[in-house]
Amino acid sequence: MDTTSVRTLIVGAGITGLATAAALGERGDTDYLVLEGDAEIGGYCKTVKKEGFVWDYSGHFFHFKHPEIEAWLRERMPKQRILDVEKRSFIEYKGTQIDFPFQKNIHQLPKDELIDCLYDLYFARAPRELLGKHAPPAPEASASAAESFETMLYARFGRSIAEKFLIPYNEKLYACDLGSLDKDAMGRFFPHADLTDIIRNMKVADNATYNARFTYPEGGAIEYVKAIASAVRPGGVALSETVLSIDLDAKVARTNKRDIRFDRLVSSAPFNRLLATAKVPHDASAYSWNKVLVFNLGFDRKGQKDVHWVYFPDREVVFYRVGFYDNIFDTDRLSLYVEIGFARDAVVDVEATRARVLADLEKTGVTKGHRLIAEHNVVMDPAYVHITQRSIFEHARLAQELRARGVYPVGRYGGWTYCSIEDNIVEARALVASFA
Repeated sequence: MDTTSVRTLIVGAGITGLATAAALGERGDTDYLVLEGDAEIGGYCKTVKKEGFVWDYSGHFFHFKHPEIEAWLRERMPKQRILDVEKRSFIEYKGTQIDFPFQKNIHQLPKDELIDCLYDLYFARAPRELLGKHAPPAPEASASAAESFETMLYARFGRSIAEKFLIPYNEKLYACDLGSLDKDAMGRFFPHADLTDIIRNMKVADNATYNARFTYPEGGAIEYVKAIASAVRPGGVALSETVLSIDLDAKVARTNKRDIRFDRLVSSAPFNRLLATAKVPHDASAYSWNKVLVFNLGFDRKGQKDVHWVYFPDREVVFYRVGFYDNIFDTDRLSLYVEIGFARDAVVDVEATRARVLADLEKTGVTKGHRLIAEHNVVMDPAYVHITQRSIFEHARLAQELRARGVYPVGRYGGWTYCSIEDNIVEARALVASFA
């Protein structure tokens, strides 16, 4: 096989990999190569266009905390109209919609359910030993749930809020036992609220979350990817080239096309795949994830207005979330993305699930006799990684070993974490700044 040498080898031409290459180029280091196994750049931020509809592989919206990063991107897409949207999101609950987040809007529930939520919330936060005989029965958490996401939900919000929305919704999303997830599995993205916040929200609504406002390019999320790629040197990305093995001692990556010598390697590939590819001894059972089947659906006429996405905790409804592209673009035809979570080892029957999705869209009133005129589907595997106490420990241990050998796992999947798209750009820039 041919042999190439490069100072920095980057695996993955998604947001993180391209941002790493762009950051290297901006400091004058062009001795890099980005490898991408797919025929296109973008990773999960690809955009699909059909019959006048614009969809992404899933809902990818941009929430910027760093104005300089947003400005940098916009400079590179001067012809693209950027939509600035104030999010409107709801929860479908027993045939009606209440504002998101659920825990701050329990006052919108029927009176008896509101009382249940307030009662359980109050007593969940009071020390049980002080409540004595007044303490409500403790929830039956999973045996594996010590210091888990599940026990955190019960402890902070009480049985009613947890079991009416937080547990069923997240079980549908993650497709796993929530007792196995770390209590901080969602980090800053989980909308925490204390009793004061909840009571105050009954009079003065404040449903702001990390993504209360978002931006979205008229041409879809791929336009942000193209903006980053515009800062990558010509010829800096090799498409349809997959890394088959990595020799850490010789610092050689073998692909389906050649051998590539490197001084350092930056990988946004899923961490467990990087370990296997580099033959790093590890316990594969420490890493788990779900997969998500996404249907992008275009219909003949408008549906509900003034909503951008809706959460569905009902276990009898197959999907956990539905997003409305038409209300972002302000178009006159219903355009949806629909997300269904599956366990990592589940067999995904796309056709059977499609039929169920269309039936449940009618049942929940998202569609009302609409005619489907365009569609697309994709399985994201992995989609959400399962952040457990064990995965946190093992990732920290093995990532340190890899960095000592010049290999840097980055991004949501390389970092085995939950983060935003902007976080990936920030991480890539910080990593490049740390290089000698």
